[in-house]
Amino acid sequence: MLLLMLANTSSLLVCSVLKLPQIITVISAKTARGLSVRSLLLELIGFLIFLTYQTYYEYPLTTYLEYPVLIVQDVILLMCILFYNGNIGTALPYTILFIIGWRLLTIHKLIIDLAMSLSTCISALSKYAQLQSLWKTHDSDQVSALTWSLAIYTICTRIFTTLVTTADTAVLIRYAVIGVLNVWVLITVMYYRKTGKRK
Repeated sequence: MLLLMLANTSSLLVCSVLKLPQIITVISAKTARGLSVRSLLLELIGFLIFLTYQTYYEYPLTTYLEYPVLIVQDVILLMCILFYNGNIGTALPYTILFIIGWRLLTIHKLIIDLAMSLSTCISALSKYAQLQSLWKTHDSDQVSALTWSLAIYTICTRIFTTLVTTADTAVLIRYAVIGVLNVWVLITVMYYRKTGKRK
């Protein structure tokens, strides 16, 4: 099906540059104000769980190929945020915990299924943590609206590809929840941009 191939390809292409606008914004501003480390860590956990779940059940590679790319971009963004916040020393403990946690996921089918169920909550908490950071600082200048717009697009394409290929309910619920919260974050970013310009 041509539409499925286009959705998979465009999702992969968009995800391959998804975090670049945010990384460039942080590096250019030399500050990570308005960005939440907690949000990024939770997002990384959600991505690792989702990638592990998809590979564990041997889903088609095209349905999750962008996740390794997203994980690498999130790690780079996390390093930038930690560096500009003066917390780069915490990178090693985070790395060790992620590797241990990732290996524990595949010990038993029950663990990966439970983790996938929790993955939706973890990813939702990630978006909520970013919203909290925006509400606290009232500043979205270092938060890339383009990154959040691209994230909304990829969620929409992934809902379509999941419906066509696996119809996995847990995956669809995850995408729907994340999609709604991504829209909320984008609206919040745009709101603070407007109020900041008025001031």
